[in-house]
Amino acid sequence: MKILLVNPSSPGIYNSVGLKLPPLGLGYLASVLQKNHHQVKILDLQVEKKSCLDQELINCDLVGITCESNKIFKALDIATKAKQKGCITVMGGYHATFRDKEILSLGMVDYVVKGEGEYIFSQLVQYLEENKDISGLPGVSFRKDNVIFEASIPLPPNNLDDIPYPSRELFSLGKYWMTQIEGEPLMNIVTSRGCPFACSFCASSNFAGTRWRTRSIENIMGELEQLYYDYGYRGFAFMDDNFTLQPGRIELLTEKIQKNRMNIKWWCFSRVDTIMNNVSLIKKMASAGLKMVFLGLESADPQSLKDYGKKITTEISEKAVKVLHSNGIKVLGSFILGNIHDTQETITQTIEYAKKLNLDIAQFSALTPFPGTQFFQKMIKENRIFTWDWKLFDGAHSVIIGDYLKPQEIQKMIISAYIDFYRQGKQISNVWGFIRKFVSTHIHFINYYKESYYQRRRIPLLSNKQNIIQQQRTFS
Repeated sequence: MKILLVNPSSPGIYNSVGLKLPPLGLGYLASVLQKNHHQVKILDLQVEKKSCLDQELINCDLVGITCESNKIFKALDIATKAKQKGCITVMGGYHATFRDKEILSLGMVDYVVKGEGEYIFSQLVQYLEENKDISGLPGVSFRKDNVIFEASIPLPPNNLDDIPYPSRELFSLGKYWMTQIEGEPLMNIVTSRGCPFACSFCASSNFAGTRWRTRSIENIMGELEQLYYDYGYRGFAFMDDNFTLQPGRIELLTEKIQKNRMNIKWWCFSRVDTIMNNVSLIKKMASAGLKMVFLGLESADPQSLKDYGKKITTEISEKAVKVLHSNGIKVLGSFILGNIHDTQETITQTIEYAKKLNLDIAQFSALTPFPGTQFFQKMIKENRIFTWDWKLFDGAHSVIIGDYLKPQEIQKMIISAYIDFYRQGKQISNVWGFIRKFVSTHIHFINYYKESYYQRRRIPLLSNKQNIIQQQRTFS
């Protein structure tokens, strides 16, 4: 079968920062499909022209679309064009996994693959090719005779070593080279899946499971060596939610990197408590090329940290940042503003805290009720979601009503946080362009909030084609 895998472009303003990396999820799907002798192409509309879609749709039988919440309208537009060309349409990813019934009700998508989709998607393609009944296929939701059959999220793959490396040859890799680490083009890589922490604002544990699964060191090194020697990469981003969860694994990996004399620069995600429990490991990671760590610091307010389920304190976070800096490692600290209990005072406290930590980069996001999270269910139950315009579910716009702050007030404070932090002289590529765009977008949404408050509160969840067409017209 001829298959086109598509990553919609992002309408979110964070896209303007320029952090663009290949969508590895599609790369993994492609590698398994190719192993099963299908013809596969990947179209990443983050970096490719929109006109490429029409050209690619001419020569494919099935279109697979990955979808995050703020991309749903663009994803459905792609599905509509594919249906018009006579293609089978399949959607996957976080938003599709948790809103499958809603998506299928619109009639633009034939099937939704839920959870980690490498094997499920490949099985679906095989069933369709052989005209088999898919009703018993786990992890696949579909619509038949105006009835929606909603599947549960299946158990994820257990042995990650069995999954072939992502088919990176299908990406236009040169178009991602503007994303760099200390002058080196950056390539993303994933060495583990699953998250046992289940933070209230994150859907990872529900999507990939709470059981943490890892690839073997030999398998990871094989991919690193392929990227190092065959593709020429010297910069890497380890995208695992919990890269440092098992310190012994990371220690062995750093030893292998040094033994192979791989001169690389890399960054990863970690937790402050893991760092403080394994201080000696940080020096080894630095000696193996670690240049930056992404830390979810979230807030200076103890109540917010408790609400988020972070199980950390500001004191531990402060110590972890110092440990990293003492080893020459930069810190990207991420904060979430706009908890339902937040006030101007607690948000100001968090901004001052970010400045006090002397972070190299700070990211300030709006607390967003993404589908699949505990927080999403709580906000629905309490009727706090201000708008169902999915384009605004991007972490940059406040879409909930708090006890003390309105969405537009939170929006203003996010802008203030960026301006206040970066006026200290911190430098990051495109940050001021990003802030200018943030401010200009904010002015538009101040009017959006004021003019249509009650009308937009009344817009229901997308439940039929008429609703989505109406929302597309209203919010475009």
